[in-house]
Amino acid sequence: TGYYGDGMNAIIVFAACFLPDSSRTDYNYVMENLFLYVISTLELMVAEDYMIVYLNGATPRRKMPGLSWMKKCYQMIDRRLRKNLKSFIIVHPSWFIRTILAVTRPFISSKFSSKIQYANTLAELHEMIPMEYVHIPDSIVKYDEEKCIKRRMRTSCLSNDPEMASVEQE
Repeated sequence: TGYYGDGMNAIIVFAACFLPDSSRTDYNYVMENLFLYVISTLELMVAEDYMIVYLNGATPRRKMPGLSWMKKCYQMIDRRLRKNLKSFIIVHPSWFIRTILAVTRPFISSKFSSKIQYANTLAELHEMIPMEYVHIPDSIVKYDEEKCIKRRMRTSCLSNDPEMASVEQE
């Protein structure tokens, strides 16, 4: 959690890699109580505008919350919290998350849809929000570094390939 702006508005950081494994026998109970904890925390912290940063990197599929859970969470958030949410930033979005959001977009309010933003790297996130008060877990930083190294290797391989170099120049 961090703050931004003159009014010290809240930035809520949510790292999916720390969610429980869906194979747990008490998974639904844990997720429901986790949601209630998050909502009660939001209600205490959020007096005005706030943003949520959802860190998706380094999260195995079995730890990602299901669509029905996310829908239920959204419906349970009171109007004031929904209204004061200024931005919902998804960092390291997977194709699965992008697809789910694309498919569900017609069923989500246009106001909420317009608040969703993607940041493919921590550098992109840094361009979107002030990071000095935001703690990013080490596992996410490492994931980001590995992803950037792979991207650089892929780019340098493409630029060394004469066929790809000509495509890039067009």
